[in-house]
Amino acid sequence: MQSSNIAYLPRLDHLRGAAALLVFVYHLYHHFYHQWQSNPEAWYLGLMVEGHTGVGLFFVLSGFIFMLIRLQAGEIRYVDFMRNRFLRIFPLFLFVFFVAISISRNDFRAADVLYLFFSNLGQAPTSNSFITGAAWTISVEFTFYAIFPFIALAAVNKGLSYLPRLILIILLFKLGAYFISASPKHMYYSTLLGRLDQFLIGMLAAMAYQYCRQRDWLTGVLWPLLAALLVWAGVGLMAAHFSYQSTQQQDPWWIVWPTLEALLWAFMVLTYLCTRAALPRVLARCFELMGQVSYSWYLMHALILWLWGQLIGPLDIGGGFMMNLLLNLIVVGTLSLAFAKLSYHTLEEPFLALRKRYVN
Repeated sequence: MQSSNIAYLPRLDHLRGAAALLVFVYHLYHHFYHQWQSNPEAWYLGLMVEGHTGVGLFFVLSGFIFMLIRLQAGEIRYVDFMRNRFLRIFPLFLFVFFVAISISRNDFRAADVLYLFFSNLGQAPTSNSFITGAAWTISVEFTFYAIFPFIALAAVNKGLSYLPRLILIILLFKLGAYFISASPKHMYYSTLLGRLDQFLIGMLAAMAYQYCRQRDWLTGVLWPLLAALLVWAGVGLMAAHFSYQSTQQQDPWWIVWPTLEALLWAFMVLTYLCTRAALPRVLARCFELMGQVSYSWYLMHALILWLWGQLIGPLDIGGGFMMNLLLNLIVVGTLSLAFAKLSYHTLEEPFLALRKRYVN
């Protein structure tokens, strides 16, 4: 996505598009076929059966992009930064929020308005319906935005060791929270405590990117291939042994999994941006499109999945599960992407034009 604060990097849109695609595939697979159950036998398809890992990639990218802006463009003006972030995410989020409270109008309470800023906690109205459920991540994102300029300033002033020290402190609190929370896995998955280190690791990746670019490192094609292999293996390991879909909440792996997940994705981001190898033009253009509308696609795709399931149901051409899955991915994916583009131009684009430069 174009920004007035930094030169456009199409590959960031590729990665945004990949993150949204992972979440879409995850929701389609479970909504149509597997009903949100763990599937350890299909660990090699972990990027599909545990495609929620796309959320981790989104968080890493947020930390990376804003830190890169801070490093390349200068000090951030806090009020202008927050104004831009509000204009970027709240128009569409408010629309989805009002859909959610309309659906559950009989249960609405005045205090539910506070869930505009805490959609990831308690009984948020957005979490009561599949078509608005993805909105839980927005509050986690916005809370990070509120503290990012201060963390970035400290990271620049204190040097490279600052962010690892902060991550260590967070991990210690995660360890303590494991013994207190009744549902630690869900806590790590859906709160700032569980996800903050993912943003911070993204910030570290931006600092590493600057360093690598100056020295012309990680330019070979094998680096992003290695990163992709590590992501596949790591998510596959999670799918096989500590799936998010598992009913087991007291799984100690989840104390460190968000951190490990973020490190894997950060390496993917770093190597993909540094390599001189390029995607074929048509594929690159597709991922740029997905990246441009990734926010709308992320928040709106569940509506298309739900309506398709209610009105038509999964397509079945009798060619076996994988053939049917691929057909549904192509057909419903294309339809949901077209709807996301409509949403982007209608609900997002008018407000994006109101943003201002927020760096000195």
